[in-house]
Amino acid sequence: MLSNWMMWMLISRLTGSPLLTLGAMAALYWGLDSFTLQLLPSPLRAWKRWRREHSLQRLLEVNPHDRRARYELADLWLARGRAAAAVQVLKPNLEAGDEDVATLYLLGAAYLGAGQAAQGELLLDEAERLEPGYGLGAIDLARGRSRLRRGELTGDKGALAALERFCRTRQGSVEGRVLLAQALERTGRDGEAALARAQAWSDYRAAPTFQRRRERLWAWRAKPSRPLAYAAALALLLLAGALIAKRMPAAAPAAQQSGWAEDGD
Repeated sequence: MLSNWMMWMLISRLTGSPLLTLGAMAALYWGLDSFTLQLLPSPLRAWKRWRREHSLQRLLEVNPHDRRARYELADLWLARGRAAAAVQVLKPNLEAGDEDVATLYLLGAAYLGAGQAAQGELLLDEAERLEPGYGLGAIDLARGRSRLRRGELTGDKGALAALERFCRTRQGSVEGRVLLAQALERTGRDGEAALARAQAWSDYRAAPTFQRRRERLWAWRAKPSRPLAYAAALALLLLAGALIAKRMPAAAPAAQQSGWAEDGD
């Protein structure tokens, strides 16, 4: 806390403006995060994804039979949590005869995300039949995520079985470990859940940059104290900015009066 305040005062003297100071501090935190834990999202990447989505939508308005554009747009929408929209944009590909493993997997995952479990599980079963190890366990991850959300935890068709298989297949996945920890907690296995969370954070710290960027939100869930620390630092910055901004208008007239008095003398 003290170091944050000292940094604020130093930058304030350099910029001479609370707003510029706040912006400089935010940029500093963002820069430090980008070279360390990379927990903060990238506005530039989000903007690029948004532009690509709109470009694909315009393309499909002109040519609705472009299956590649449909697949890519469904993939982007599913990643953003728009599962129902992903189903609607990708389903024509399946109806047109695209029964490759990638289409079956993506549409199955979209159905699961949209709450249509029966259709999703059926498509994932077919994708697994075509290529059992597709995406280094991606099928088991989609199953585990959906079953956990539905509360189907135990048994051969439960979330625990799917997530344990996934974590054995793709060691180092932060998302897989966090989801497994959640499933373990809900079945009363708190000790194993704590170990899974600790392993998830350790895997995140050791992961390459591209994986950190993709799994930063899961890292927050693995170690909730980390986002709380970021939130506390941001709250301090905002509070300090508000206090300085509140004092500045009162100080300005006083300085002007002092200057007028000197002129009068």
